Amino acid sequence: MTSRGNRRLAPNRRALLAGAGAVVAGATVASCFNRSEVEPDADGRIRLRFATDWRAQAEHGGFYQALASGAYEKRGLNVQIIQGGPNVNVPQLLASGSVELGMGSNSFIPMNLVAEGAPVKAVAAFFQKDPQVLIAHPDPALESIADLAGRPFLLADASINAFWVWLKARYGFTDAQVRKYTFNLAPFLADQRAVQQGYLTSEPYTVEKEAGFEPRVFLLADEGYPSYATMVLAPTAFARDNATALRSFIAASAEGWRDYIQGDGKAADELIRRDNPDMTQDILDQAREKLRANGIVDGGDAALYGLGTMTEERWQAFFDVTSQAGVYPPNLDWRQAFTTQYLPGRGRG
Repeated sequence: MTSRGNRRLAPNRRALLAGAGAVVAGATVASCFNRSEVEPDADGRIRLRFATDWRAQAEHGGFYQALASGAYEKRGLNVQIIQGGPNVNVPQLLASGSVELGMGSNSFIPMNLVAEGAPVKAVAAFFQKDPQVLIAHPDPALESIADLAGRPFLLADASINAFWVWLKARYGFTDAQVRKYTFNLAPFLADQRAVQQGYLTSEPYTVEKEAGFEPRVFLLADEGYPSYATMVLAPTAFARDNATALRSFIAASAEGWRDYIQGDGKAADELIRRDNPDMTQDILDQAREKLRANGIVDGGDAALYGLGTMTEERWQAFFDVTSQAGVYPPNLDWRQAFTTQYLPGRGRG
């Protein structure tokens, strides 16, 4: 069984951690995101293509729920979900005008685009907690991430410049602890002290099914990791010229996520399995339950301000730790990575 979490760290998901410039090679970055017109369909609904960051799965469930329930349609939108995959690069699709909106996997994506001068912003964050986790063997002595000091960490290359930056700054871990993560459970299972990266909704379930034990799981967000996840990315020109359609998309998506997490997700799951025949209902069910139980969608600030919300304080916390670690220059205008002006009930940028 190949884990969805394993595939999450394939090049299309994390490649932009190395910079957004490669996305638009051969042209100035800003000029590639100028397309702003939208086309109505025969019924007058605004066509919007939304590219996800991987193949259809529960982590996209709210968008599929909004599609299945007609939440987009009743707001005058004709939304097409373009599922990602190993050869799909969301910012590249946005730059070429192949899609109007795209999904950002974590806060590094819009911040990298800002660093490269690309006029793209996160306009909503439907995961208040990044589902990134650390997985260890069962051990009653492990009560927090701090207890993992001195252990070997199995990490993918792309993770070294992502959440590992935060872990080192927060807990004093060192690069000497890093071991190559090959997207294979065998090295983790063979070493009782090993710690493996994963995704809350994926690798822990894979370990349980394949190894027959319940691993110790640490959700980074519960110990302060400030990254958002499952963000909606919009080119600045598109957002400016299609504000009503963008607000409608975000509002409908929020409705879809509310219903998928709090209600019956069967209609969305059916669409997910249609787009991704490799997906099974047991994987969908456990993933949705973990999203619900851990407040990934409706916890934190979303409980106060509504689903999809973002705050300046969270973005500054993310920038502070990453810039202090040398990922971004200290003078980067990090506020250009996001705007809240298109969120329901919010009018500030």
